[in-house]
Amino acid sequence: MATSANPTRDDFEALLNEQLGGAGDEGFEGRVVKGTVTAVENGFAVIDVGLKSEGRVELKEFMRGEDEHGLQVGSEVEVYVDRVENADGEAMLSRDRARREAAWDKLESEFGEGKRVEGRIFGRVKGGFTVDLDGAVAFLPGSQVDIRPVRDVTPLMEQPQPFQILKMDRRRGNIVVSRRAVLEETRAEQRSELINDLAENQVIDGVVKNITDYGAFVDLGGIDGLLHVTDMSYKRVNHPSEVIEIGQTVTVQIIRINAETQRISLGMKQLESDPWDGVSAKYPVGMKLTGTVTNITEYGAFVELEPGIEGLVHVSEMSWTKKNVHPGKIVSTSQEVEVMVLEVDSEKRRISLGLKQAQRNPWEEFAEKHPVGTEVEGEVKNATEFGLFIGLDGDVDGMVHMSDIAWGISGEDALALHRKGEQVKAVVLDVDTDKERISLGMKQLEKGAPSAEGADVSSMRRGQTVTVTVLEVRDGGLEVQVGEDGATGFIKRSDLGRDRDEQRTDRFQPGQKVDAMVTGFDRSKKPNFSIKARQIAEEKEAVQQFGSSDSGASLGDILGEALKKND
Repeated sequence: MATSANPTRDDFEALLNEQLGGAGDEGFEGRVVKGTVTAVENGFAVIDVGLKSEGRVELKEFMRGEDEHGLQVGSEVEVYVDRVENADGEAMLSRDRARREAAWDKLESEFGEGKRVEGRIFGRVKGGFTVDLDGAVAFLPGSQVDIRPVRDVTPLMEQPQPFQILKMDRRRGNIVVSRRAVLEETRAEQRSELINDLAENQVIDGVVKNITDYGAFVDLGGIDGLLHVTDMSYKRVNHPSEVIEIGQTVTVQIIRINAETQRISLGMKQLESDPWDGVSAKYPVGMKLTGTVTNITEYGAFVELEPGIEGLVHVSEMSWTKKNVHPGKIVSTSQEVEVMVLEVDSEKRRISLGLKQAQRNPWEEFAEKHPVGTEVEGEVKNATEFGLFIGLDGDVDGMVHMSDIAWGISGEDALALHRKGEQVKAVVLDVDTDKERISLGMKQLEKGAPSAEGADVSSMRRGQTVTVTVLEVRDGGLEVQVGEDGATGFIKRSDLGRDRDEQRTDRFQPGQKVDAMVTGFDRSKKPNFSIKARQIAEEKEAVQQFGSSDSGASLGDILGEALKKND
C-alpha cells in the first residue's frame, strides 16, 4: 500500500498496529511506546502515541533533579501506556513508569554481567536508604553504606556514585544494592598495587591510626599494617599506649606480608639492637644480681634484669619456707629483688631465676646455730595425729614426734597435753638439711628422765645382745632402756618376734626385762633394738653348733640340744 509523504493519523495507527501484531489499541497497554508532544500547557505535556485520544503527563515526570523538562511541541518521548482510555476518554501515560521499565531492562543485563551501576541516594527508610538507579528505586541497607559505620550520610545524598547490585526481583519490584562492596573492591585493588611496592624487611614510616589492647594499626600510605604489642619493644609493654599514640609518625620494619590475606605485620623492636645477644656470657649460672618485678602470675613472677631481658622466678623457687603460696603474697610489682641465675636458654629467650637461692638455706643456717642437743623454744604451730610442729628461728618448723613429747604416757595422751599457740621448749634431736626436716624432743628435757644423751653407748656395738627394760608400751613398739641408767632405745613392733603372734605389743608391760640385739644407731646416737634379730641369730648359731636340719635331726632337736648345753 502506497503512503503519502505526510502520513495521516490513520496511516500512523496502521503502522503501530502492524508493529504490535495487529492487536489494536488494547495492544498498547503495558508497553513502552514512542509518542510526540503536541502541546505543553498547565504543567502537563500532551502526547500523541497514535491512539484514538491523546494522553497527558505531568511535566515533573520529565524533570531530573533541578533540571528543566526541556520539552516543546514536536519532541519525541518514550512513555508507558497504562490504559488506552480512562473515564475522560484520555490515554493514561507515564514517563516515570517508562523510565523504570527501561531501567529494569538495563539493570537486569548489568546484574547478570556483574557490572557496577550508577545511582543517587535520595531518601531514608527504616534500616537504610533509597537509591534512584535511573528510574528504578533500590534499597541500600545501612550496613552497606561504607566499610566503617557512617554517622552522617548527608554528604552522600544526591551524589552520583557507583553501586553493586546484591539481588533483584522484577516481579516484586525489589532491588538491593551495596556501596560498601564497591569500596571494598576498590580498596582491595589499591591494596594489591601498594603491596606490590612493599617488601619484607623494608623500613618505612607510617602514621598510627588506631590503638587496641593487642597492638596498633599503622597507615603506610593507603594500606594498614599491624604493629603487635610484642614487636614494639624488647622490654615488657603492658599496653601499646605506653609506647605510641594515635597520630604519631613511627618508623617500622615490615616483618611479614601475606599476599593471600593482604595482611602486613610490622615491628619496631627489630630496628633496635637485640639485648639477648651474648646473654649466656653476661648472665652465667649461679650469678646473683638485682632485678625489678614486672609481672606476677599464678606460676611465678617475671623479673627484669635490664631493659628487654626478663627472667622467670617459678613459684617453686620463690621461698624456702612458704610452700603452695601465691607469688603475689611473696613479692609485689615494681619491687626490687635479689635473684640467682639458675638456667639460660638463649634460643628460646628464657632465663630461669631463683629467689630463694639468693638467700641462705634456713635449715643449714639453723643447723649451724643449733647443733644436736641444743635447747630451743617456739610456738606450737600445728598439732597432727603423729606429733607437734613448732615454729623456730629462721621461719622454719621443727617436729616433735608423739613418742618424744612425754615419758610414761601414750603418744595420744601426750598430744592431748598441748594446744596450738602454746609456747614450749624442746631439744634438737636431728637436722636433715636435704629433706628440710628438724626433729625435736620435749621429754628429753624432763628432770630425772632417762636420756640417750650422756648415756655411755661407746661399749655397745651392732649385733650385740643386751638386756633391756621396757619403759613404755606403744602401738608401734616398745620404748626400752639398757640397765638402770643406760641408753634408751626403741623396738619396733615388727621386731618383737619372728611370728606374727609374737609381734603383739600387749604381750609386754612396763618394767619387764627382755633380751634384744643392737641393730644400729640413729643420728642422735640413740640405739635401735630387735628381739626378732636376736632370735634369728641364735637359731643360726644353734644350727652351726649342732648340725644342720639335713642330717635328719629336726630344728626343734637342734635347738633343744642348744638349750641343754646352755643350762
